[in-house]
Amino acid sequence: MFITPISSLQRPADDIAPMATSEDSLRRGLAEKQSTIDASGNSIRQLKSSGASNSEIDDAVKALNALKLEKTSIETQLKASISGDAYGSVMSRDAFRQAVVNTLERRLFYIPSFKIYRGVAGLYDYGPPGCAVKSNVLAFWRQHFVLEEDMLEVDCPCVTPEVVLKASGHVDKFTDLMVKDEKTGTCYRADHLLKDHCKDKLEKDLAMSADKAAELKHILAVLDDLSAEELGAKIKEYGITSIGSSGVSPGYMRPETAQGIFVNFKDLYYYNGNKLPFAAAQIGQAFRNEISPRQGLLRVREFTLAEIEHFVDPDDKSHPKYSEVKNLEFLMFPRDLQMSGQSAKRLCLGEAVSKGIVNNQTLAYFIGRVYLFLTRLGIDEERLRFRQHLPNEMAHYAADCWDAEIESSYGWIECVGIADRSAYDLRAHTDKSGVALVAQEKFAQPKEVEKLVITPIKKEVGLAFKGNQKMVVEALEAMSEKEAMDMKSVLETKGEVEFEVCTLEKTVTITKKMVTISKEKKKEHQRVFTPSVIEPSFGIGRIIYCLYEHSFYMRPSKAGDEQLNVFRFPPLVAPIKCTVFPLVQNQQYEEVAKNISRSLTAAGISNKKDITGTSIGKRYARTDELGVPFAVTVDSTSSVTIRERDSKDQIRVSIDEVAAVVKEVSEGRATWADILNKYPAHTSLSVKEALLSCKSRN
Repeated sequence: MFITPISSLQRPADDIAPMATSEDSLRRGLAEKQSTIDASGNSIRQLKSSGASNSEIDDAVKALNALKLEKTSIETQLKASISGDAYGSVMSRDAFRQAVVNTLERRLFYIPSFKIYRGVAGLYDYGPPGCAVKSNVLAFWRQHFVLEEDMLEVDCPCVTPEVVLKASGHVDKFTDLMVKDEKTGTCYRADHLLKDHCKDKLEKDLAMSADKAAELKHILAVLDDLSAEELGAKIKEYGITSIGSSGVSPGYMRPETAQGIFVNFKDLYYYNGNKLPFAAAQIGQAFRNEISPRQGLLRVREFTLAEIEHFVDPDDKSHPKYSEVKNLEFLMFPRDLQMSGQSAKRLCLGEAVSKGIVNNQTLAYFIGRVYLFLTRLGIDEERLRFRQHLPNEMAHYAADCWDAEIESSYGWIECVGIADRSAYDLRAHTDKSGVALVAQEKFAQPKEVEKLVITPIKKEVGLAFKGNQKMVVEALEAMSEKEAMDMKSVLETKGEVEFEVCTLEKTVTITKKMVTISKEKKKEHQRVFTPSVIEPSFGIGRIIYCLYEHSFYMRPSKAGDEQLNVFRFPPLVAPIKCTVFPLVQNQQYEEVAKNISRSLTAAGISNKKDITGTSIGKRYARTDELGVPFAVTVDSTSSVTIRERDSKDQIRVSIDEVAAVVKEVSEGRATWADILNKYPAHTSLSVKEALLSCKSRN
């Protein structure tokens, strides 16, 4: 079977409008054909009961069989429409995915962890090429964001104290609705059960009406916006049941790297010269208690996150470099399009900001930078969209949030979240820790302002709370204006009030004698405020897996007798930039190959020698399957050929120039087209001549 890259596959029916229309019409056609078949069957039974002639009955049966064939044809087209099997010309999504995964595991890009013990669900090991791809992706991430945006990089522990995650809201607010099997005790995520049910019915129930299919597609579109009651009602309505193994794994490993940055804000702000805006970044491991890990690298228990926390004045979320991205145009999926059942549309980023679709310039700037990062890695821009979170889907801290979603054989996968987290985190940690995580803006001229003044009476507080005096005083001084004025009102009417001191983890009684609260007019020389934060958060494993699928394709061998796997990685992320091998086993050529390899290594170009002596075609196939963009073939002692992976074009270059040429094109300072114009082409005839020359010398 000839296989094309997945970019040529038809889009999933619930994502692209033309395909959805085709599927709907096929479902209607199938229903109409079934009705005609039923009517024809009834007619035949009536003919038989009325004593019609055999020839008349035979004609009716032939017509019925023809209708059944037509029904089978429609069913075949419908299956193709749903599965992505575009009229039999390409692999289905499942078959394509299996071909990719088989290649990745066979070439050791990644494998199940603890494989000899039958593995553990949701845990994977990266092999040599996988490690190299991951390292290259992270190196480019550092270049594109940390270096180009002048960010402060930190590295914080994976183990996080509970008090930090309580303050951030993760313990109380980041919960997934569960469904429990009362017989086995097995737990499942309710949204996953409903999602899987809808997808399964759409793919397998060919007799489903177009209206019912539209209903299921709408549920998939608004799934994240369903309340607990709505989820439960749908699960009951559809009679969804589940099977599987259970497991409970409580832990305090961090679910994100962000909190390590937030709790260090005060020191980072000082390090940055007490100036805003500034950004801090961190790459590290994070952990999730996945209920039923699946989908390979897309849903795992331990994964690598690369996160940025960009701190900005909440009253001024403009960005000085916004003009560099505002004219970018790409697929965006605002919430109004989702709620109305429409598809993502190409929008200009600047227009989205001016219309209020994207909350602010800084959020938009990072959306644009994420788009550039992903497409330069090798993600197909036609299968990349930015989807806005639905209202009920928004995290408790977010003012606006967009996900960079990449289409794979599994559908649309969230790979990057770009959120305006407002000032939630810094305020939460200020309240919980008693340490003010704030910034200052100095005024050119003093301003008269009405200021809240909270003055704890330390003698009275000390008599009441002894050794806990300091924590109670800090908690009182850290109150927000609303909390303080509410306390003042209660103290004036009742004389005492219950007050929660987070650092003591208990509620205490504050009396009127312990604190004075007032508002005074003062001249201020600076404004003190809690910064907002814009956070791009990258799931590196998910990005890498989607990159694998977007890069994978198959092409026929030269003889046409087999299909060869190819990963078309850009040189930027390719695990090996160049292979070097002698055309034939020859001591002189092998020595030249070693020297070229040393020169490539000295130039910082990852390379691999292949002196196995197998045919040149097989060695090319091996390097293509690893995604190596360039292959150097030694066929003389003065010059060599350099072959480009996808075009298979070859040029002839002197031995001394090899490292410089490969480095120039690998680093993006020249394109392969530039190189072709600069150096003479090398044809397959030249290869035959070189082989004959070698044989004659030997």
